[in-house]
Amino acid sequence: MKKFLAFLMAMCMVFALCAASAFADDPVTLTYAEVNPIEGTVVGDVALAFKEKLEELSGGSVLVDIQAGGVMGDEKTVLANILGGDTSVDIVRISAFALNQYGAVKSVFLTLPYVFTSEDHYWKFVESDLAKEMLAESKEVGLPFNGLAYGEEGFRHFFSKVDIKTIEDLKGLKIRVSDDPIMTGMVKGLGAAFTPVSFGELYTSLQTGVVDAAEQPITNYLSNSFQEVAPYMLKDGHTLGTIELIATDAALDRLTDDQKAMVQEAADYAMQVCKESVTLKQEEAQQKLIEMGCTVTEVEDKGPWQEATKDVLNANIAGMEEIYEAIMALQ
Repeated sequence: MKKFLAFLMAMCMVFALCAASAFADDPVTLTYAEVNPIEGTVVGDVALAFKEKLEELSGGSVLVDIQAGGVMGDEKTVLANILGGDTSVDIVRISAFALNQYGAVKSVFLTLPYVFTSEDHYWKFVESDLAKEMLAESKEVGLPFNGLAYGEEGFRHFFSKVDIKTIEDLKGLKIRVSDDPIMTGMVKGLGAAFTPVSFGELYTSLQTGVVDAAEQPITNYLSNSFQEVAPYMLKDGHTLGTIELIATDAALDRLTDDQKAMVQEAADYAMQVCKESVTLKQEEAQQKLIEMGCTVTEVEDKGPWQEATKDVLNANIAGMEEIYEAIMALQ
C-alpha cells in the first residue's frame, strides 16, 4: 500500500511538472496597434521590425499580432481606451506629442512648429539623456504604460484640394490637424480654420469638402491615398513626425523580467530600422506622387512660417525654456 501511495505521489509530481512546463511553453501574444497601413510606410517598417526582433529574441515565447490600418481605432481612441482599463491593445505606436494632454508635458517639444531643423538634429535628440527623461515621463505622471523608444516618420507637410504654395494660400481654408492646442494654435497662426475630423474619416471628409486640407508625413499621405482627393502638397515641414512606442502595464505584467528586456531591445532595434528607412521611404513616396500627377511644392524660406507660429511656440515653452535651449543646442 505504501509503495502504491508513493507511486501515486510520484505520478502526481510528474504530471504537475509536465503541466507547468506546458504552461510555460505557451507563448504570450502582444497586440500591436498601428493606425496607418503597413505597406509602404515608415511606421509599417517599425511594426514589422519590432515583431521580427522580439519573436527572434524570445525564441517564440512572445509573439506580436500587428493590427494595422486603424482597426483598433485611431491613436486618440486607443489611448483613451487604455486609460479606461481596456486591455485589448498591448503595444501602441503613437505620435510622440499625444501624451502631452495626459500630463507628460515635456512631450510638447516634439510637436512645436519648426523646433527640429533637420532629421539629423532630431536623431541627436533621440540619442540624448533628455530623450530618456521624456520617455520616462509617462510613468512619472502615473500613466498606465511605459515609453519604450522614439523614432520618426519624416517631416509633416500640408496637402490640399486646391493649389497651395504660400501662407497666403492657407488663409481661410478648413484644415484638419490633430485636436490638440499646439496643432490648432499653429493652424490659427497661419490664418486657417481648424476643423475636427477623425483620421479614419479624413479621406471622405476631403472628398466631400468637409475639410479643404490636412497634414501628414509624405509617406502617410501616399499610403492612405489622400492624393486622390487632395493632390496638392506644400512641403513646409512644420513639425517632424515624431513617433513613440509604448507598452501597457497590463502587457508587461504578463512577461518575465527577461521578456521585458527583450521588448525594450526590440523597440530600440525597430527605431534603428526607422532611422535607416525614413529617408528612402520619403524619396520613393515623393517620386511616386509626382509620377501620379500631384503638385509638390517646396518651401524654401521658413522664416515667415516661423514668425506666423511664434506665439504658439512661446506660449508652450514658458517655464521650460531650458529644455528648449537644450534641444536647440543639439543642432
